[in-house]
Amino acid sequence: MVDLERGKPALTRWRVLARDAGQAWTRVALEPVTGRSHQLRLHMASAGHPIIGDCLYGAAPAPRVQLHACRLGFVHPVSGAEMAFASPSSF
Repeated sequence: MVDLERGKPALTRWRVLARDAGQAWTRVALEPVTGRSHQLRLHMASAGHPIIGDCLYGAAPAPRVQLHACRLGFVHPVSGAEMAFASPSSF
């Protein structure tokens, strides 16, 4: 949600990976610079391009929400080790 009084700024980097004008979709890579709840979903919807299947933010129903984390990384809270995981998208 957008909260103009108490909200914090959010930044998402994006780039187009593929387009299909006939199917009316564009595949994009999204990189959340900040870490706000629903940030990617809200940014895409506010740009007029809700994520396929994301009914909460204005998209038509689909078998699943077409949002997938291809890479995740963080520092382990106990060991301090850097953790990194990759998972190719199925769509």
